[in-house]
Amino acid sequence: MKLTLLSRSCCHLCSDMQAALAPLVDEFGVEVEVLDVDDDAALLEVYDELVPVLLHDGVELCHYFLDVGRVRDHLRAMSLPIARQPSPSPPASRS
Repeated sequence: MKLTLLSRSCCHLCSDMQAALAPLVDEFGVEVEVLDVDDDAALLEVYDELVPVLLHDGVELCHYFLDVGRVRDHLRAMSLPIARQPSPSPPASRS
């Protein structure tokens, strides 16, 4: 699983969020891709004032500060195997 951290250079909140992510990265074995919003006009337009922003598959998990509880809950949910639904029982035959 890969998380995306939208960041920028010389941003102490960005550095803080990246450091705060380290225990969750170790716990869940996730990868973190760090993207600089200033290098991408489309990202800059959407996220300029929100960085740092943590995303998973394009879904925002938090911005400004790491929401450890929310991210941990999300990672747990993503780590759970999909429960198989029981097969429907065949209709009872009428005699």
